[in-house]
Amino acid sequence: MKIVSLLPSATEMVCEIGLSDQLIGVTHECDYPVWVRSLPKVTQTLIPVDASSRDIDELVRERLKTERALYTLDLPLLSKLQPDLIVTQTLCDVCAVAESEVNAAVCTLPGRPTVINLEPTRLADIFNCLSQVGRAAGVESQAKMAIDRLRARVSAVENRTEQNTNPTRVLLLEWIDPPFSSGHWSPELVRLAGGTEVIGQEGQPSRTVHWDEIIAADPEVIVIACCGFDIERTRRDIPILSAYPGFQELPCVRSGRVYLMDGNAYFSRPGPRLVDSLEILAHTLHPTVHPLPVGLPSAEQLSPAELGM
Repeated sequence: MKIVSLLPSATEMVCEIGLSDQLIGVTHECDYPVWVRSLPKVTQTLIPVDASSRDIDELVRERLKTERALYTLDLPLLSKLQPDLIVTQTLCDVCAVAESEVNAAVCTLPGRPTVINLEPTRLADIFNCLSQVGRAAGVESQAKMAIDRLRARVSAVENRTEQNTNPTRVLLLEWIDPPFSSGHWSPELVRLAGGTEVIGQEGQPSRTVHWDEIIAADPEVIVIACCGFDIERTRRDIPILSAYPGFQELPCVRSGRVYLMDGNAYFSRPGPRLVDSLEILAHTLHPTVHPLPVGLPSAEQLSPAELGM
């Protein structure tokens, strides 16, 4: 079976269930496993490479008004690849190729490939999506084994978290300019890791947050995992965060409990590495309870200078 993935998390799912050798096309954002970067890219972005966070936010909001996505298909390449299965999504209206564009493209392709749409909003949905991909590709048993492995890791974190009777009050930021609370699966990860998300709600979309709301929430820990940004790109926006009124007076800032995580690799992608995200977050919140698994990066603690102290 020839498979094309139209989102990075789907690419990781396909590889997780042992279908790497059947993956023939990916998006311009797909970068994990590393070898997929050499595969043909069937999408392109309309976001300028030098766009600021504020510019990206405004572009996204404008696209939402017009129901137009920020990504487009390379239809000639897709036709040349002749996939049997296309994995896409319907969760975000602008952050992947629009469902309508995919459906229109499929009608022009030889053989009319099967299209599956993924729409996970909770951690359990990720496992269901893995099962869905496995079923569509005819490898249900392989998908089940992958799901069992991931569930076992989640259960290990949950079991250790049960030792903690005092959850940490956490604010997980998905964007800085303007501030966005976490949404969908991220507040659930916070809870499983031994925290309580002070603003974001499980299973609900992330949302713009007024800075006064953050001050009033008074989190014990701030975790910054900007959507689609790695740590280096996120760090560029820290001066914007530290300039918000009252930032330095927050107890979590005074105690130095402000951390950066790679949102692009982990929290932004509803795929197998959400379990990695959980393990990294659990270690960040309660390092004596949750050891950091070998091979996973620790969160980066911001220095006093970066915090404007």
